[in-house]
Amino acid sequence: MREDVEVLNAANAEYASGADHAALVTLVETIEALAGVKTIEEVAAVVRSAARRISGADGVCFVLRDGDLCWYLDEDAIGPMWKGQRFPMTACISGWAMLNRQTVVIPDIYRDDRIPHDAYRPTFVQSLVMTPVRPNDPIAALGAYWAKRHVPPPDIVTKLEVVARATAAAIENAHLYRSLNEALERRSFLLRELDHRVKNTLASVQSIARQTLRNAQTPGDFADSFESRLMSLSRAHEMLTRRAWGRTDLLEVMETALQPFGGVMDPRFTVRGPAVTVTAETAVALHMTVHELMVNAAKYGALTSANGQVTVVWRIEPVEGRASLVLEWVERGGPPVFAPTREGFGTRLLRHGLARDLGGAATLGFQPAGLTYHFCAPLSDRITPQNIRSVAAS
Repeated sequence: MREDVEVLNAANAEYASGADHAALVTLVETIEALAGVKTIEEVAAVVRSAARRISGADGVCFVLRDGDLCWYLDEDAIGPMWKGQRFPMTACISGWAMLNRQTVVIPDIYRDDRIPHDAYRPTFVQSLVMTPVRPNDPIAALGAYWAKRHVPPPDIVTKLEVVARATAAAIENAHLYRSLNEALERRSFLLRELDHRVKNTLASVQSIARQTLRNAQTPGDFADSFESRLMSLSRAHEMLTRRAWGRTDLLEVMETALQPFGGVMDPRFTVRGPAVTVTAETAVALHMTVHELMVNAAKYGALTSANGQVTVVWRIEPVEGRASLVLEWVERGGPPVFAPTREGFGTRLLRHGLARDLGGAATLGFQPAGLTYHFCAPLSDRITPQNIRSVAAS
């Protein structure tokens, strides 16, 4: 009889030794696997599987801290628990473990007031261990559940805590990898965007040079006109660079275009309208349009006279049943205006350029009292009113 007991004890010791060895192997394999993961989802998949094998639990869950909520990101269990759901930190045991920065062992969940019993009744869970990930500043929790009342041995709890510590490093690595990947994607995007802008700019310069040369009477005329338009394009790009090539307020476009001629504070100018933002491409087109109008006013129109006045106003109103931006340029106080005998680059740009780009319509009025320009285009992603405020400068 004594010999049978000794044999049984030896067998149990050998089994325990084998189980402990298997758990240690699993622990090492888990740490190695976590070293190579690249996403939080991959971390969760490795951890839930390893924790269940190490603990022999009937279920394991991986819980992320999401602000004041516990997010049950993943689980591996004999029955469904709470995968994908979020609960207040103060309403679940995973939140308690993170808030108190300690592992909790609960042999009978229905004898512990920290457990929301109603939430557990539909599940198989009777006992559990919950350990925080990175106890000093918890970012997640790892839970193991049993379908029968159970007190896990201290060495199993220790191994789960070791897995949790390795999980913290893996989560940080996943965050770092995501940040680096996003930075690389951002770099690739910026390079593509830079290539696109450079090509567009070169195409614009080429078109300006070709059209200016076609209409220039002398080399001097070409040099003056080309330099003026090139500088206008440069100022538009400087403005957009300050805005990181994002959306720009229409008033700022006007201010930039009028600056070489005195700016919006010059008493000869009246500039007003509601707050409207435009895309970078639209800002360039508007800037070049206003520049052509200003050059014409300075050479032939209202700005050649001491009493000359230029009024630029815009508004949002329905045009043919569609909400549209309506912009008007009116010159007064200058010499009499007559229609040109030939259509140059500037005139073609004013009549067709902006209208073609924005699907609108533009008209030039050559009246004795002064030149007028009327433009309208339907609102779109390229032209968006800001209803919160209005702006005016005069």
